[in-house]
Amino acid sequence: MTDHIPRAGADNERWFHPFAPRGSGWAVEITDAIDGWEHTSLRVAILAPGASISHTLQQEEGVLVPLVGGASVEVSYAGQSGQFTLVGRPSVFVGPSDTLYLPASSEVTLTNTDDVPTRIALCGAHVEDATGGGRRVVHTPIDRVPVELRGAGACSREVRGFAMPDALPDAEQILACEVVTPAGGWSSYPPHKHDTDRPGQESVLEEIYYFETQSVGDIAEGRSPLTRGTDRDDGRQPVGYQQVYGTRGRPIDVLAEVATGDTVLVPHGWHGPAMAAPDADLYYLNVMAGPGPERAWLICDDPAHGEIRATWADQDIDPRLPLGGGL
Repeated sequence: MTDHIPRAGADNERWFHPFAPRGSGWAVEITDAIDGWEHTSLRVAILAPGASISHTLQQEEGVLVPLVGGASVEVSYAGQSGQFTLVGRPSVFVGPSDTLYLPASSEVTLTNTDDVPTRIALCGAHVEDATGGGRRVVHTPIDRVPVELRGAGACSREVRGFAMPDALPDAEQILACEVVTPAGGWSSYPPHKHDTDRPGQESVLEEIYYFETQSVGDIAEGRSPLTRGTDRDDGRQPVGYQQVYGTRGRPIDVLAEVATGDTVLVPHGWHGPAMAAPDADLYYLNVMAGPGPERAWLICDDPAHGEIRATWADQDIDPRLPLGGGL
């Protein structure tokens, strides 16, 4: 058994960042300006039609991911410039999006060329070479984003590994993916961690969880999916839940109700489950990076819960997945 500590969300104030959009600039901004945060970043822009936002990646590499809508992207890097179109999608729940990898020192301007608001994420990771190390800008179209179904039964989830090593081999440190959990499901389960250097078994990685939710009742009744704080606000807020916990030797205690725009930071410790409420699908964007020379996602299950994996062989994957239909 692991040495659990009581879980009541005692560290929510430090590691849970509820959505609090500002009048201009990045609506969500997670950086190393946060005490105790070193290796990863996340910025989310909400752009009105025709609006633009610019950013220079200095000691970090990045990946652009449209969440709602698309964008025109102008990039300057290593003395050259280029224009890219990110087609995007109407919702994170309908399927993957094309993405754009940006080496360190890239200067980027995003412009919403649609006639409706768009929402786009810039995932980042600290790197040692601030010049980009000769890496190239990489545009990954939607049909090249790997999508897989993991788990089974109530632990079924859809994973889109757009910036994991197999899909994006040229990056230096960043690891990023999207996970969709249907209403009533549990993902990030069994609880696992990646905070100890054990070559071949476990890697040291910070992790950002950025969440979105959609009400399945809205969809069933033909309404646009409700996403708190961004699309409409009529008092109904679909939510999910996220847990992070440690041991008495290295404690952390986060238990948060989450909705669209919220983030939970995982500096260390066991994390999971990420729980979708019975009436709301849950999405999260994971951004990971660490101090080690090897870019690898190596995890360790909480031994108190790891045996659940053996039960999946006798269960089917939730037939609602993938939510967007087709693989």
